[in-house]
Amino acid sequence: MEGNKLKRRKLAFAALLASSSLFLASCATDSGELTLTVPDVPMQQELGEFEGELNIINWSGFVEPAWTDKFTADTGCKVNPRVAGTSDEMVTLMRTGEYDIVSASGDAALRLIVGGDVAPLNLELIPNFSEDIAEGMKGQIYDTVNGKAYGVPIGRGANLLQYNETVTGGAPESWNVVWETDTPYAGKITAYDAPIYIADAAVYLMYHNPELGIKNPYALDETQLAAAVDLLKQQNTIIGEYWADPVAQITSFVGGNVVVGTSWEVLRKFAGQDNIKTTLPIEGSTGWYDAWLLSSTAKNPNCAYAWMDYTSTASVNGAIAMNFGMAPANIAFCASSPEAQAHCDEFFAEDEEFFSRIWPWTTPIEECIDGRKDVKCTSFQDWTNAWLTVKG
Repeated sequence: MEGNKLKRRKLAFAALLASSSLFLASCATDSGELTLTVPDVPMQQELGEFEGELNIINWSGFVEPAWTDKFTADTGCKVNPRVAGTSDEMVTLMRTGEYDIVSASGDAALRLIVGGDVAPLNLELIPNFSEDIAEGMKGQIYDTVNGKAYGVPIGRGANLLQYNETVTGGAPESWNVVWETDTPYAGKITAYDAPIYIADAAVYLMYHNPELGIKNPYALDETQLAAAVDLLKQQNTIIGEYWADPVAQITSFVGGNVVVGTSWEVLRKFAGQDNIKTTLPIEGSTGWYDAWLLSSTAKNPNCAYAWMDYTSTASVNGAIAMNFGMAPANIAFCASSPEAQAHCDEFFAEDEEFFSRIWPWTTPIEECIDGRKDVKCTSFQDWTNAWLTVKG
């Protein structure tokens, strides 16, 4: 039963952006704000009458009767969800014009923004997008462009180092146990199977090889990408398994086939064994942040705005976070009950110092988002091509 429930989690990451490329004209300002040449999509100025329905593309677990029924009763907007399995699928579906809103991760959000597929948001129409939204989820580079907000935060999570304490004897302090050939766990290492995992190699290099000049793991020039790929190929010689299916990853840990590797906090929880634990090593890590984005051609924009506001309330946002297994965006949820506080503590919801060490997934683009203007960075197509060479 637990396995079936877990399969409803974000299996999407298994094929993240498997065949997509993104070519943007962009730069990052000194303040970190991203500026792009994007289509001039108008922002809605006021709410009108509710249209009677809402068509949503969402990750599994984000849209459930436990909270949609009340929304429909309050607004008259019937919710029609469509579960997507990958970010690519979400982008494709949004471009059909048949959907009003999407629960996009950072990789898909930037593509939709630059493609003119989503509209900037009038936050005055979303009063629950307030001071209770975690500061670290506001104004992120993947959903805030040219000073305009395109996303309403839903939740976030980190890609942590999972380990079998029975074997390791304690928490590894560094990611070196999965990257270096002298690791005592060679053949028992698991790594995430997707091109975006290149960013994890870049995070490790940022810490241990500062001479490479990597300032953002998603802004890699050709030399930096080559260094990351070399590290990934080195890891390939000691890897036990690559994983895309979370259920298979848990099975491998519980069965002892793997001892250390990349994971999500919720996977450790579903492993159901006290000796399977997670930690954030000294180098930091990557992570995923999700947000609601509004279609630029939404047929039901008023229902969509009502949905974004409703799901930003502490109770509903918290319910989504607990159902999915992530930190809620609205941290007021944490104080609502002992159970809520325990969930928030487990997923570091109120710990901005923790998340300051996490690099949210962001689509690599040709113009360097770290602010460099004298060099061309690599695109996700470059990353996809590079990933194909890692596993041989």
